[in-house]
Parts: sequence; C-alpha cells; structure tokens
Amino acid sequence: MKKSSLMAGLVGVALTALAAPALAEYPEKPVSFIVPWPPGDLEDVLTRMIAEDFQAEYGISAAVVNKPGGGGGPFPGAIDVATAPADGYTIGSFVPAVPVIGHEIGIDELTPEKFDPIGIFLTYPFVVAAKGDAPYSTMEELAAYAKDNDVALGHFGDVLTPTQVTKAFAVNAGFEWGSDAAFDALDCNTLASGDADVINTTLQLILPCLDDVKVLMAVTDERISLVPDAPTVGELEKTLDIALWNGLFVGKDTPADVREKIAAVAAKTVMSERAQAVAKETGALVYWMDAEKSAERIAGDKATVAVIGEILQ
Repeated sequence: MKKSSLMAGLVGVALTALAAPALAEYPEKPVSFIVPWPPGDLEDVLTRMIAEDFQAEYGISAAVVNKPGGGGGPFPGAIDVATAPADGYTIGSFVPAVPVIGHEIGIDELTPEKFDPIGIFLTYPFVVAAKGDAPYSTMEELAAYAKDNDVALGHFGDVLTPTQVTKAFAVNAGFEWGSDAAFDALDCNTLASGDADVINTTLQLILPCLDDVKVLMAVTDERISLVPDAPTVGELEKTLDIALWNGLFVGKDTPADVREKIAAVAAKTVMSERAQAVAKETGALVYWMDAEKSAERIAGDKATVAVIGEILQ
C-alpha cells in the first residue's frame, strides 16, 4: 500500500472516531427511586436521603417517586421498575414481598424474577400493636381472647411478610382473626378510629401515640430498643423467625459499573450520622448489606416463607 493511501486511511479512521458520539457515563440524566408505599415511613425517609446524596455526588436530579397501592399485589411501583430499561435510571426501594414472591402470585410484569439486589439497608421495627385499653397485653392473652371474640387485623397487604407471620402465628396458637383488611396507612388513627383492633405496622407510624398503645410482638431479628418488653416473633415461635427489611433493586440486565455507583452512594448514606440518628429515634436497624449477602438473605427468607405457606395451607 502506498504511504499516501495509508495516511488517508488513518485520517479517515480518526475522523470517524471523532464524529462518533462518546458513550455517556452513568449517570447523565435524572434518576428515579421508586418507593411502592406512601411517603413518611422509614423506607421513604432513608431512600430520600440516598437520593439526595446521589444528586449531590453526581450533579444530576435524583428523586423519590411514591407509587402506593396493591399491598397484596400488583405492586404498581415494582411494575414501573420491572418494565423500565435496565440502565440504573429507575431504581426500586423494595420490601421482601416484591423480589421474593412478586413473581409467584400471578403478576405477569414481575414474572419471571426481574430484580437483583444492590443492597439491603433497613430492618423495620415492625410490630403487632393494639389500643391501650384492649383486653389483652400479650400475644398469649390475645390468642385466648380471640377464641371467643372477633378481633379485626389491619395490615399492609396479605402477602407481605408481617401479615403472613401474624396469620401463621394465629394458626399455631389455635385462633382465627375475626376479619382482616389491607390499609395504605396504619397509624394511631387506625387504632383510635376502631378500623382495626390489632395492626401490623412499623413503630415509626405509632410513635406519636406509643404511650396509648400496647405492643404485643416485634417482627424483627432482635427486640426493639424503644419497646424492649415486646418479644420477637422468633422468641415466641422459632419456626416463624423472620424480619421485614428494605433494599435497593434494579433490573437483572443492569451493568455492573452502574450497580457499583448506586451501591457506593447508598452505603455511605445509610452509615452516615443522620441516617443512624433515624435508627436511634425509631428502633430500626440501619446498615449496609452488599449485593452478595443480600442475595443470600433473600434465599433464606424464601425458605422461611415456604414454612409459613405450609402453616397457612
């Protein structure tokens, strides 16, 4: 080949490379963190902190979008994440029901399993609580009372972990709930209004009236510091030892480098002084569990959920 032809070819390649658009580095457009529950609870508060830090770190807009509805499915917020491109611009902030069983209850958009964990960052201080003047103060007393009286249970959705555990506990204790219903919010007003006699909720939502309620049981790994006299479900029934957590999830095809950037910000946020202050104030456990350990925890929870399913058959 003549030298002039070789040079012309090299110049052409160089010009083509200059003309081709460079691959955009993540993130280069707004990012949404989808919370499939109303604002105000712990997952919402902490996810907002992560979004704020993400925006500060990368200089792009990062916002929390609350998509409540369908506590027992179809999880509209989860569907938004499942149907969005797996590029890290739509991130789910999910409790176990979404990644653990969402694909098993007939939700086409979540089937087969759509999500991988970025990391788990919160164990809720989930409790079973009743009004202060309820004629029972322990789960044992509740079981005895409910054998002769109708007791209405309020929960966030039938397929969610605390609901399933509470119903399985009733089976093992030999009583039935008089009725049960799902609510978008379970707080002081729910008990005061009589909409439910007993509620599955986070301690965060009943802190304003904590002196006027009875906490019968904690659906947690360990006793909650703010209500230390309430036993965990695992203390009362070993086979039901499970807790409700929240984590960040993305679509399975999301690139590794994108996952790493999300994880780096989230890990720093949840271990920050302001996030740990939330833990101290609410009794929650706030930490960072990486993707590998989160996947192991999900596998373990699936096994426990299977045991609960057998009890409820």
